[in-house]
Amino acid sequence: MSDVLCEQFQSGAAAENNTTGSSPRTPKVDYSVSAGLADRLGGLGLSIAFTSYQSGFLYMVGVKPGGGINIHQMAFPRPMGIHRHGVHGLSLAADDQILHMQNVLDPQERVNDLFDAAFMPRQSEFTGQLDLHDLGIDAAGKAIFVNTRYNCLATPDPRHSFREVWRPPFISSLVDEDRCHLNGLAMKDGHPRYVTAVSRSDTIDGWRDRRADGGIVIDVETGDIVCDNLSMPHSPRWHDGRLWLLNSGRGELGTVEFDQNGKGRFEPHVFCPGFARGLAVHGRYAFVGLSKPRYKRFEGLELDARLTEADSAPWCGLQIIDLETRTCVDWLRIDGDVAELYDLELLPGHLCPMAVAPGTPEAATLITLPKQT
Repeated sequence: MSDVLCEQFQSGAAAENNTTGSSPRTPKVDYSVSAGLADRLGGLGLSIAFTSYQSGFLYMVGVKPGGGINIHQMAFPRPMGIHRHGVHGLSLAADDQILHMQNVLDPQERVNDLFDAAFMPRQSEFTGQLDLHDLGIDAAGKAIFVNTRYNCLATPDPRHSFREVWRPPFISSLVDEDRCHLNGLAMKDGHPRYVTAVSRSDTIDGWRDRRADGGIVIDVETGDIVCDNLSMPHSPRWHDGRLWLLNSGRGELGTVEFDQNGKGRFEPHVFCPGFARGLAVHGRYAFVGLSKPRYKRFEGLELDARLTEADSAPWCGLQIIDLETRTCVDWLRIDGDVAELYDLELLPGHLCPMAVAPGTPEAATLITLPKQT
């Protein structure tokens, strides 16, 4: 295994398992990584960001200048969907707000001689607690988020909590009832194109009885259900002309294969040993987040039987899947107090990033200026 440093930007020093931000305590965890993870990230020229609403942390996994894996963690309120956009932008769905951060470092600049990107809070849009899930930024620079509590896609509004952008046709009214558990969003060409939901239910909490096989993919442009019979699907992502997603209740990474009429069927590619949630695709590699199915909403699914059949225990962590060989080639595993992750994003061009939360001393004292021309 490679060396792992849990790095916290605090008074210019590394502090393992030490927190800043709004989390009341830092969970006790052990990290282990595959021997090739640092070299693979370095070879691809990228790092990984992922969220855990359970721990209340945004994590950034990168490579130290001298080699080995660095894990930076920063506390945010209930971090969920995360979206990389533009040259410097990174946006995060965090409890009652959409937080927009910007990397303030130029390519030759470093913080603490270590971090080659520093994502600082620059704007926040308050929505109230809407059970925010996936997040995107559209071609006009507006945040589009999955408003699970109200069964719709929405955008922040200058006066009100949100403005509805789109709602599944089977949801009869805009109401404060999580009916279908809308969760995933795939952006395409700067616009929301596909969403996932656990069911097509139109009654409060109706999705909980349809977790095993009620999952669907909906085309936002047409309102059509283009794929069904899924089990708690999450994290749809459009990449290189294909729609990828995680069929979480069965532990599957796969694609939706469309026929000439636009109807799709799910084609599983790889079994992942955990409740798969959080997906990014880069070239021939898929980066998949995994959680342990501890709570009732995750239990009693086909995933349990498949893990038993494979004589395996569920993972919490990340796996990198080679899509050509359909095998896991590198991984990061988390053991201890953290068992659930939500979203995952790649940060190309940055090997060792960090992020700063609002309300911390770092956010108040790290002052940057535009370059003078």
